[in-house]
Amino acid sequence: MASSRKKAIFRKLSRDWLAGYLPPADFVRAGSIQMLDLEGKVVTLAAEDLKWICYVRDFNSGDLNNPERLVRRTFAGRPRGEGLFVRVRLKDGDLVEGLAANDVSLVASDGVFLTPPDLRSNTQRIWIPRSAVDDLDVVAVIGKKPRSATQQPPLSGQPTEEGAQKELF
Repeated sequence: MASSRKKAIFRKLSRDWLAGYLPPADFVRAGSIQMLDLEGKVVTLAAEDLKWICYVRDFNSGDLNNPERLVRRTFAGRPRGEGLFVRVRLKDGDLVEGLAANDVSLVASDGVFLTPPDLRSNTQRIWIPRSAVDDLDVVAVIGKKPRSATQQPPLSGQPTEEGAQKELF
């Protein structure tokens, strides 16, 4: 396992969950995931048994049924960040929305990383294995706002519109 590990909640399709530590990326090897549990033991989980992995701020949760405290699973409006606004329907019927990276990792990996709708909750990132996804829809592509023409500085060495008009007339 990598030396850098993050706190994570592993939710199984059976609704059971485990808490432990996991590297931030590249943790799936041959369809299995090795996590470090809270006692320091390495536990191997099959990716096909997982619903999602939530990277969390802390493990201390008063709610034993919802330790990831993922209360809001859909956006109230348009997301503010950059990326692909996706809606994922899971095999157990749950629906979750999030922002995914606008790159090849959406189709070429063992799962998809999402930034959840409520960034103030305990969950910071969600990884959903491909085997748990029933349907994935890209709702929108959200990028940077383009600068308007009035905000763009003129290129150096280029005459301004006023200067070009004076030269022509």
